[in-house]
Amino acid sequence: MHKYIPASKAEQIEMLESVNAKSIEDLFVDIPEDIRLKRELNISGPLSEAELIKSIKELTKDIKTTDELICFLGAGVYDHFIPSVVKHVVSKPEFYTAYTPYQPEISQGTLQAIFEYQTMICNLTGMDISNASMYDGATACSEAAKMASNAINRKKVLVSSSLNPEVKKVLHTYMRFSSIELIEIDDLDGTVNLELLKSSLDSDTAAFIVQNPNFFGIIEDLEDVEEMVHKNGSLLIMYVEPISLSILKTPGEIGADIAVGDGQPLGNSLNFGGPHLGFMATTKKLMRKLPGRIIGETNDVDGKRGYVLTLQAREQHIRREKATSNICTNHSLNALTAAIYMTALGKKGIKEVALQCFKKSHYAFQQLIKTSKFKPLFDKPFFMEFAVVCNGKSVDDINNVLLDNGIIGGYNLEKDYKKYKNAALLCVTEKRTKAEIDKLVSIMGGVVDEL
Repeated sequence: MHKYIPASKAEQIEMLESVNAKSIEDLFVDIPEDIRLKRELNISGPLSEAELIKSIKELTKDIKTTDELICFLGAGVYDHFIPSVVKHVVSKPEFYTAYTPYQPEISQGTLQAIFEYQTMICNLTGMDISNASMYDGATACSEAAKMASNAINRKKVLVSSSLNPEVKKVLHTYMRFSSIELIEIDDLDGTVNLELLKSSLDSDTAAFIVQNPNFFGIIEDLEDVEEMVHKNGSLLIMYVEPISLSILKTPGEIGADIAVGDGQPLGNSLNFGGPHLGFMATTKKLMRKLPGRIIGETNDVDGKRGYVLTLQAREQHIRREKATSNICTNHSLNALTAAIYMTALGKKGIKEVALQCFKKSHYAFQQLIKTSKFKPLFDKPFFMEFAVVCNGKSVDDINNVLLDNGIIGGYNLEKDYKKYKNAALLCVTEKRTKAEIDKLVSIMGGVVDEL
């Protein structure tokens, strides 16, 4: 028996005739010949359930995750502890199988969950309003740039070079197809180059995008940046790490106009890089320009509390080609995961996670520097990531030895920043123990001696 209903040969012929095609190949005439796959897919024949499970286990037997390895790699995706209650609640069928509420009035549970997520994001960022989440931090940042351009009708966006390189790549793509000029402001010793920023701001600058803590882990001093950007009539967009907001100044306190970031640290697994969620929040002044879904709270005819999709006049299904964004969905399950995580930990719990990340990363930093085989790449305050220069030794060689010893090492900054040679970006979250940190320091110190 088929577990799905395939199209028979007769049905295939009938469908092809209805579109005036002679063969299935005719359906692909618009695809250039040189990029077509001109052979059968390398897939074995049908398997029974037992055979399929055995085959998949065979394929995955050599894959190791952070369950087996000690992770000191961050660079945008972080190995935090996830309380068991998070996965237990989010796996309930009514959540796990829920989809976009196209008839929102009968999806009150989904809307309530998103509304509570939005509320917590506002509390965390210090902003007035949040949307129902985006695809990831990169798309949230790119949509924020477009939003800023639309809001004040300017066609240039400045971005700090210390923004996550992967986010910058997505940003470049978005801006290219939005006819917005994107100018990168090179960093000065790992932080915003104020003089270069000042000289780059002009009457056509819609916004400046800065990450805090930035990609190098450094906590930026943004007081002068905020004043400079707003004096020019531009908007300040902050790309932030959510856990850090429990102990650092929030975008709202700094005076940012739009706050974005990746919500993966909020209870979402690493997931080999995705899916994650992008959070996005802004001020009341800009809320009608905010892309994506917004859930509102109201009362029904009987006076009972209810939830609705609101401010939909911004959306592409109403404004069509005049919409501020083509995005009209969100990563609801990932956002729900974040909401459960924030609820389970509460304000004190998230602050404790942040403090442990801060203290353990500084312990690791001090121990590495104490060996005299490593030196700081920057002499700046950091949250949970820091960069060290590996005494002229290859970061990749050091990481290979670490991996042989069950440790995922730091990120090689030279991949994206050629001027920072032999520099490793290390991350220490609350999961790391003193013994694990000491093991990292011992192995890294020994490797430098050997290389």
